[in-house]
Amino acid sequence: MGVTIQQPFVTELQGPVGPVTVDGIPDTYHIDIDHLPDPLPKITLGIDPLTVNPLTATLTLTPVDLNLSVKELPETRTHVPADFCVGITVLGIPLLSVRLCGEAQLISEAYHPNPCERCGSSASYTGTASDGSSG
Repeated sequence: MGVTIQQPFVTELQGPVGPVTVDGIPDTYHIDIDHLPDPLPKITLGIDPLTVNPLTATLTLTPVDLNLSVKELPETRTHVPADFCVGITVLGIPLLSVRLCGEAQLISEAYHPNPCERCGSSASYTGTASDGSSG
């Protein structure tokens, strides 16, 4: 039987293809020890003397000038919750307390109020002051 493949490869298969046998390979192995030498031989390990010579090194560090600056803050809107309680207690019993709670914002972007931040009627800002100078 032959197979021919056109350019660039030429391959030819020949011979019968049939069942593969494993005749002659043993399926069990036996290890028998008839006798051990008496006494058993000694195994000796040794380490040669180790010599450590001192190592001296000189390391010189020169100062490095580093100039680091922030060109522009990223545009973010950070919400900082605030909850303050100022009061007077006697033996752990509150007599007077004032609680202040709310939220502070750190805004480093163009301010456009969220729907929950709008109060009253909507107003427009033109960006010019009443005296004619731009602000």
